[in-house]
Amino acid sequence: MATQLIAQTERVNQFFNELESHKNSLTKCTDLFTTLSNHFSTAQNSISQKLQTLDSKFQSLESRSKETLESLNNQEDSIPERESSAAARIDEQKEAALDDLRNSVPLSTLNISDALKSLSRKMDANALLRFVVSKRKESVMLRPEIVVAIKEAVDPPRLVLDAVEEYLKSKTEAKSGVTDKRWACGLLIQGLISESSVYSRRIVERAAGLVDLWKEQLDGEPEKGAAEVVMFLQIVACFGLREKLDDEYVRKSVMEFASRRDMAKVAASLEFGDKMIDIIDELVKNGKEIEAVYFASESGLTKRFQPIKLLESYVRNYKSNAASILANGNNSHAATDESTTLELNSIKDVIKCVEDHKLESEFRLDEVKKRASQLEKSRAERRKTSIFGSSRSFVSGSGVGSGSKSRKRGSRGSGSSSSRPAKSVRTSVYPSSYSRRNLAPIHPSPSPRYSAPLHYPSQTMLENSTAANHYAATYGNSISQSPAGIGIAQQQHYSYPVDNNLGPSNYLSSSSYAGQTSYGVYDYGSAAAPPTYPYTVDQTSYRG
Repeated sequence: MATQLIAQTERVNQFFNELESHKNSLTKCTDLFTTLSNHFSTAQNSISQKLQTLDSKFQSLESRSKETLESLNNQEDSIPERESSAAARIDEQKEAALDDLRNSVPLSTLNISDALKSLSRKMDANALLRFVVSKRKESVMLRPEIVVAIKEAVDPPRLVLDAVEEYLKSKTEAKSGVTDKRWACGLLIQGLISESSVYSRRIVERAAGLVDLWKEQLDGEPEKGAAEVVMFLQIVACFGLREKLDDEYVRKSVMEFASRRDMAKVAASLEFGDKMIDIIDELVKNGKEIEAVYFASESGLTKRFQPIKLLESYVRNYKSNAASILANGNNSHAATDESTTLELNSIKDVIKCVEDHKLESEFRLDEVKKRASQLEKSRAERRKTSIFGSSRSFVSGSGVGSGSKSRKRGSRGSGSSSSRPAKSVRTSVYPSSYSRRNLAPIHPSPSPRYSAPLHYPSQTMLENSTAANHYAATYGNSISQSPAGIGIAQQQHYSYPVDNNLGPSNYLSSSSYAGQTSYGVYDYGSAAAPPTYPYTVDQTSYRG
C-alpha cells in the first residue's frame, strides 16, 4: 500500500514538472510572438512612412519637371527675340566703338565716365588699366562708373580677361606698377561680375588657362596677398571653374583670408555645400564670430548659426581679452591704451555687423555705444595729461639764467642726470596677443560701393541661369552712409589693414568690418560726447 502511494506521488510530481515545462515553453512562445508582432508593426509603419515620403518626392519631382519643361519651352520660344536683341545690341556697340575710333578725342578732355566708356568700346585693356590707375585718387567715383563702362564693350569678358592677362604678364616680368595694375584689375573684375551672364566656350577655356597660370604664380609666392586671392576666386566663380581646383585648396584659401572683404560672398558662390557648416564652425572656434555672422548670412545658415548668439559670444570674448591685457600689463599706460584700442575696434566691428544685417531690434547698441564714448573720452584725457606732463618736464628741465648752459655742459662729467626732457615713448596701441583686428583707414563699405549686383553664375553653354546669385544682392545699392557715421565714410567689413589690397602703399585702404584710425570723430549716438582731441594710431600695413 505504501509502495503504491509513493509511486502515485512520483507520477503526480512528474506530471507537474512536465506541466511547468510546457508552461515555460508557452510563455517563451508568447513573448516571441509579442516581439515579432511589434517588429512587424514597426517595419510596416516604417515602410508606410517611406512610401509616403517617396510619393511626396515623386510629386515634387513631377512638379519641378513640369516647371523646368515650361521654363525650357519659354526660353526656346524667346531665343529668336533674344538673338535679335543681342544682335541689335552688338551692332549698336560696334557703331559706337567705330565712332570713337573715327572721332578720337583726347581722354584729358573727357570726364571719367565718358573716358571709361570710350576705352571699353575700343577694347583697349592696357589703356583702360592705365587710365584707371591714373584716377586712383577718385576710386569712389570710379567703381560705379566702371560697372557701366564695361557694359559698353563689345565683348566685356574678353576685355576683363585681357586686363587679367596683362597683369599676370607684368607680374611675371617683374615690371614696375604691378601693384597699381592689380588694384585696377580688381575693379574691372568686380565690374564684370556685377551682372549674371553666360559666356562662350572659347571665353571659358581662356579663363581656365589664366586660372592655371595665376594659381601657379600664387603657389610660388612665399606670402599670398589677400586681395589677389579674392580676385583669383572671383574669376573662378565667375566663369564656373570651381571643379578645376582641389576642394582643400579652395577651403584653405577661404579660411586664410576669411576676414577679407567680399570673401563671405565669394565663398557662398563657390558651392561648398555642407562643407560651409564646417568652415563656419572653424571660424567660431578661432574666435572669428563676426566673420562667422557674415558667412552664415551669405550662405543661408543663420538658423544654425544665429547671429545674435555669435555677437554675444564675440562681446564676451573681447571684454575678457581686454581685461587680460590690463592685468598682464599691470594697468600701465601702454597696456591701458592697448586694451582700449582692442575694445574700441571690437565695438565698431559689432556696430557695423549689426547695421549690415539689420539686427538693431534684436541686439541693442545703446550700451556698447555708450561704452565706446567713455573709452574715447578717457583715452583723450590720458593723451592730454601725457602731453601736458611732457611739456612741463621740458620747461622745468630747460634751465633759466646764465648758469643753465654751463650746468648742462657739466652734467655729463659730473654724473648727474641730464636736464634734457625724456622723449615720450611711442608705444603700440595694438593688442599684442589678443587682438586679431587692426585699425584701418577710412574706406567706403563694400555693401553700397557698387552700383550693380554681382553674380557668379554656374557655367552653361546654352541658356542663362534663372537662379538668384548670392554675390549680386549686396551690390545693387547706391553709396550711403552708415548711421554709425565713422569719419567721412563707412568702413569695410573686416579687419586686416591692407594696401586696399589692390594698390600701392600711398593709397591705403582697409578690409576691416569697422576699423578706423581716428576715434575723435566717431559718433556713438546718445552716449557721452566724443573727445575733441584727435588721436591717430599708426597702421601696420598688410601686403595684399
